[in-house]
Amino acid sequence: MVMLRRIGAGASIGLGLGFPAAAVGIGWFYSSVLLDTTQQPVFPERVLAVDGSTITLKRSRLAAQPGLWGLRWPEGLAVMGRILETDRKRVVRERVGGDLPPVGTATVLDTGPYDPDPAARGLPFADVEVKTELGPCPAWHVPGGDTWVVMVHGRGGSRREALRVLPALSGLDLSVLAITYRNDEDAPPSPDGRYHLGDTEWADVEAAVRFARANGAARVVLFAWSMGGAVTAAFLDRSAEADAVAAVVWDAPLVDWRATLRQQARNRRLPPGLTPLATSITSRRIKIDFDRFDLIRSPPAVRPPTLLIHTTDDTAVPVAPSRALAAAAPALRWPMRYVEVPGIEHTAAWNLDPEAYEREVTAFLSGVLN
Repeated sequence: MVMLRRIGAGASIGLGLGFPAAAVGIGWFYSSVLLDTTQQPVFPERVLAVDGSTITLKRSRLAAQPGLWGLRWPEGLAVMGRILETDRKRVVRERVGGDLPPVGTATVLDTGPYDPDPAARGLPFADVEVKTELGPCPAWHVPGGDTWVVMVHGRGGSRREALRVLPALSGLDLSVLAITYRNDEDAPPSPDGRYHLGDTEWADVEAAVRFARANGAARVVLFAWSMGGAVTAAFLDRSAEADAVAAVVWDAPLVDWRATLRQQARNRRLPPGLTPLATSITSRRIKIDFDRFDLIRSPPAVRPPTLLIHTTDDTAVPVAPSRALAAAAPALRWPMRYVEVPGIEHTAAWNLDPEAYEREVTAFLSGVLN
């Protein structure tokens, strides 16, 4: 029923604009999926067998992803390591820790193998609140020196994203602020209840930077994943606080919204000819100028030294715009190091090889900050 109502609303707009009603209805529906802030967990992987040291999954493309992963289901979280055995029907993986999933359980691979907060990484922390224009947004503060890392997750994610790399950052004596922002589970909703794809969310990053500076930060590092790249890029372009940023780390960042929308439309089997229409509908609904989110054409006003990491097998945010931005960076006077990681999915470069990932991050930050 919800789908029919959304398509019906789109169809009536289409008639008014002179577009075929069905095409605009599909575009409206795709736009609604993109802007929807509700969380609907999906558990596509099936557990076939479990013992104390291994978990066997029904074979799928994701179940066969190499590296260190969480395996999540509604009642628990296991941690899986290397693949021990595989064939056309199953994948046997090392069980590193966590809970034991019952045989037959529907699960999902999770890039975040740690729950529920920085204590899971053995780090002291405080629950704090960042005052934003919409109300308080909870955050975790891991104490350290007077350089603060503000960590910004992607669309539909959570501050748990930060838990993977917290020990490496803490080892550099950096303070860390892992934030929430509007429409997160514990944060205030946006006034219209929709994602704005970075166009308004950046203001919550600005509030987090102000919080950090008010609590002793002499300079700031931005660390962001996926749509967090678009959010932090908008902050660097629009915020009076942007000059406090000494460095940026982007993991699978969204640096060209139109390219990403084309990829997402292909994922949803939207006819290619309808993608510009769906993009136009989205632009009108949330009043976003997508030109401002093409960082080659519209680089941010402040361009600190940036480490950009992207994986080649990313089906959510395409790698090509990151490659293009890295190639264009010298002409944009943007100090940038680009690291491409083959054979792994969206934001999973850490999962493939945590030690190599953390070496890249810590070497980059040590070089820039020292």
